[in-house]
Amino acid sequence: MNLAVKDIRHNLGRFALTTLGIGMLLMVVMGMGGIYRGIIEDAILLVDRVGADLWVVQRDTRGPFAEISRVPANLVDRVSSVPGVISAREFVYHTIQRERDGRPLRIAVLGLSWPTDKGEWVPLIAGRPLARNHFEMIADRSLGLRLGERVRLGKETYTVVGIGTSMISSSGDGIGLFTVADAQAIQFDVPGEAVRLEREARKARGERSDLGTRQPSLVEQASLPASQIAAIARPQVSAVMVRVAPGARAEDVAATIAAWGDVSVHSREGQQALLLKGPVEKARKQIGLFKILLTAIATVIMALILYTLTLDKLHSIALLKLIGAPGRVILALILQQALVLGGLGFGIAYLLGNKIFPNFPRRVILVEADLIQLAVIVLGISVLSSLLGIWRAMKVQPNEALA
Repeated sequence: MNLAVKDIRHNLGRFALTTLGIGMLLMVVMGMGGIYRGIIEDAILLVDRVGADLWVVQRDTRGPFAEISRVPANLVDRVSSVPGVISAREFVYHTIQRERDGRPLRIAVLGLSWPTDKGEWVPLIAGRPLARNHFEMIADRSLGLRLGERVRLGKETYTVVGIGTSMISSSGDGIGLFTVADAQAIQFDVPGEAVRLEREARKARGERSDLGTRQPSLVEQASLPASQIAAIARPQVSAVMVRVAPGARAEDVAATIAAWGDVSVHSREGQQALLLKGPVEKARKQIGLFKILLTAIATVIMALILYTLTLDKLHSIALLKLIGAPGRVILALILQQALVLGGLGFGIAYLLGNKIFPNFPRRVILVEADLIQLAVIVLGISVLSSLLGIWRAMKVQPNEALA
């Protein structure tokens, strides 16, 4: 006869509610670890999937993900001429927020160097990659956009031609993939009145200058669109992605490009490290502190519950001692209840988490190593929390059964 099972059956309702409460608390601890794993996965997702060996960014910056980077578009031609480079592509990345159906819509805009990169590497669940240079987009399913839906961004309307999955930025926003030209059009879009005022300002500056007085035709050109004025550079891109030829050493290529005075070079591993030690570092520390705090709370709660359960059966424990039951029987009674409470709580946490976590706004990734670690922690706190109840049970005197 197992005394722990007998006692659990006797107090089944209270024990079940207690187990459910412990399970939900452990589910939060489990979710904290899953959220951290999701943040890491989202942070390095793009760096892994676009397949660039090197990232050429603005000098002394950690862009294009950790901070803003701006480089001229013609940098692609310069990088392509470096020995050992098999391909160089433009990369544009920024975040916008618009309104859709009365609700905010945040999109991490990613520009693809079409037609070299049409987005074939994107894991699509519906639709196709980009087939045109303008007015098409691939949207992550977390954005809630439908295949074939038309979305107005800036002055243009874009058609959703593909729906991707697991394309999330490091900040948790769904990624929308456009061509570089469209991504720049969205990024640098300004109202028509602002364009008119800028042209008038250029014209006024030309009229005030000596050069404008000597050459009136230059003042007339100042009123033209910026793209038609030779002196104004093309819109800048966020970075240049570089693929190194087979047999070439990425370190040698990076050293050659890094010698230029206007850019910095980061390897794929370096870009990942910048993300993990930058935007993700504080989140990691905060989630880690919450996990420690919640684990300590779970230990205290389990200890108090087991202590309360022990107090309820002090008369029975005294009676067991009176009839000559050895101390290990009483110790096993409390310890087994603690292990059952922790084991059932962990099982409830895992089952509820698998149902609830997919509905979270950010990805929650449960990995086997974290689950095993949490299971060992639950085992430890189950044993630790039982000590208070065991201590109280050992103090019971047999004659208390006659009181």
